[in-house]
Amino acid sequence: MTNVDSGTAKLDEIVHLSMLYDFYGELFSDHKKRVFEDYILHDLSLSEIAEELNISRQGVHDIVKRCSQELKDYEDRLSLMKKFTVIKQKLNSIKELCIEIPKSGDIEKTQLIYTLTDDILKEL
Repeated sequence: MTNVDSGTAKLDEIVHLSMLYDFYGELFSDHKKRVFEDYILHDLSLSEIAEELNISRQGVHDIVKRCSQELKDYEDRLSLMKKFTVIKQKLNSIKELCIEIPKSGDIEKTQLIYTLTDDILKEL
């Protein structure tokens, strides 16, 4: 893996963790939230966080690692982010169809809208 690939993979992981945090972050204690947000969302170094909170650098690392795993475990169990993504894709398809139908006059596409909305309702 090249440096560019590893940098992209790290950025993808940060984005993924940020999204998971949006769904499950409120399940963390205030202390865990602060450490995780400082490291992932505010891009502070382990040393900066450790100094600010008067804990060891290793302690910060352990909290970030534990939080990251907990977020992934929550998603494995609850799948909220996955469900959100699927519903968002279906809503985008409905939106596109609503724009397309008046232009094309193809009223039969309303059946697709019905099917997509029915799928969404089943997801909820």
